[in-house]
Amino acid sequence: MSTDAVSLPRTRVEVHNIGGIDEAAVTLPPGVSVLTGRNATNRTSFLQAVMAGLGSERASLKGDADEGAVTLEIGDETYTRTLKRSGGGIAFGGDPYLEDPELADLFAFLLENNEARRAVARGDDLREIIMRPIDTERIEAEIEACKRERDELEAEIDELDELKQELPELETERKEIEAELSAAREELEAKRAALEELDAGVEESRSQKRELEEAFQRVRDARSDLKDLEFDLETERSTIERLETEREELESTLEETEGTTDDADELAGRIDELRERKRSLDRTVNELGSVISFNQEMLEGEAIELGETADPTEALLDDGQATCWTCGSTVQTDQIEDTLDRLRDLRSEKLDERSEVRSEIDELTERRSSIRERRSKRERTERRLREVTSDLETARDRVSELETEIADQRSTVEEYESTAEEIEIDNHDEALELHREINEIELRIDRLESQLADIKDEVAEREAAIETRDEVAAERDKISDRLADLRTRVDRIEEEAVDEFNEHMSTVLDILAYDNLDRIWIERRETDVREGRRKVTRTRFDLHVVRSTTDGSAYEDRIDHLSESEREVTGLVFALAGYLVHDVAETVPFILLDSLEAIDSDRIARVVGYFRDHTEYLITALLPEDAAALSDEYEYVTDIN
Repeated sequence: MSTDAVSLPRTRVEVHNIGGIDEAAVTLPPGVSVLTGRNATNRTSFLQAVMAGLGSERASLKGDADEGAVTLEIGDETYTRTLKRSGGGIAFGGDPYLEDPELADLFAFLLENNEARRAVARGDDLREIIMRPIDTERIEAEIEACKRERDELEAEIDELDELKQELPELETERKEIEAELSAAREELEAKRAALEELDAGVEESRSQKRELEEAFQRVRDARSDLKDLEFDLETERSTIERLETEREELESTLEETEGTTDDADELAGRIDELRERKRSLDRTVNELGSVISFNQEMLEGEAIELGETADPTEALLDDGQATCWTCGSTVQTDQIEDTLDRLRDLRSEKLDERSEVRSEIDELTERRSSIRERRSKRERTERRLREVTSDLETARDRVSELETEIADQRSTVEEYESTAEEIEIDNHDEALELHREINEIELRIDRLESQLADIKDEVAEREAAIETRDEVAAERDKISDRLADLRTRVDRIEEEAVDEFNEHMSTVLDILAYDNLDRIWIERRETDVREGRRKVTRTRFDLHVVRSTTDGSAYEDRIDHLSESEREVTGLVFALAGYLVHDVAETVPFILLDSLEAIDSDRIARVVGYFRDHTEYLITALLPEDAAALSDEYEYVTDIN
């Protein structure tokens, strides 16, 4: 047991009108509790009551009662379950220990008709039993979400890498601008010195000089505004060119995504219908399996405690007739066997139908995902195309406005230049030319300083973004690991189930020491099967039996050649493997064992001792002679009332 039994609470079970029980109250300690008694002493009914309190719906009302109830007190917690006849069935209510009992029903509640136990004896698909609790739909949805997130992060990393690759070019451009800026400043200083020297020899009045300076300042300002407008025009034209290219690409993408006529919503509805059909088939297959197993055992006189009152040995007559255990009439055993054959054929048909439904679900799910992706891509493209078209219209309007403004500004520059040229001073032409040159250099310096500032800002932004690459890459790696984990989860569970079974089966066979039975093991292998119109690869769990002859030679036998005791032990170990692989103990710390009579007493004791190491509470129902072989340290319950 994973927890010291001394620290675990006792469990009190109160039962009202369940199975064959009128009223009962039993307190069970942690560890092993043995319900011991002859047949028809309500041991199985009590186990079913415990199952109901824990959350299972595999319990029945007492035949003469319309309502029943179970109360479980585990430590300070109390759990309730109510049963009420309703519409020919039983309605379950209350507040049980488990919200979803599927795992426990399969791998913890190991009564006679437990599906995991019977699957081995019937030669059913063992992989299907192990993998049934896995929500493959949720895993597929999570895989798709992880793929999208990973792709987004990889795109971001690519952008960051591209930014890093462009940094050297930006650095080179920055250095070129700085050199050009330095040269322009030196040239400006030289021109200004020449102008000052020229001004020093001019005797005009200060008012003329001020007038000339003001005139050239207006020219400089007008030219600066003109340069700004021309730069804006160049930017808008570049934007138009880029938008036109993007528009062509978007229109091409739309052409590629045309013809998406399938309706994803309609497919989703069909998938839901198929999934509901599959669940219905699952229930039908399981119910048929239980019915076939139960009736076969009744026919062979192997079942016990039928309704806690029937005696199966009296059900079979010596003249090839049997008393029907459902209606009480006398029928030929051949009729029952024919009915069983028809039920087996029906179950086989339902298994084939379920495989076809599962294949169609996979095919439609894949097609729905493709349609949704294409539709999403088309919607994104159409949305972006509308934005680009709107941006193009805005940019063209802006170009038209800028062209008008530039024409007006050029007229203004010419007007200011003409005014400056009309001012009469000595060395007028030379002074005018120097002013023009200084003005052009100043404009060039302004432009270079602006470009330099933009490049420095861009470099700083890129360097800051690049610094986040490791963080983004770490997140991408984390998502990739999660994606790999999801993709391999099913494989891992299959491998773990096979390993758990093979390991525990080997240990149990060593403990039980069956004559000439060397090994029982599962082989996990891939096989191609046809499902509907498709050929798909499926995993199979092949169960192998290895025996040895008296001279020590080993040979492979078949599962249906196992003795009843060997089959029961194999089924129990298979259920235990499922219990461990799915960590059922974390959900419900109970294992219930019943119908072990096919195993001899000494081996029952060893099986119980082995199972006790894997759960906190083990409750088993045994005949007195079988219980006598168990340890005195266990809790024994001889009177269920």
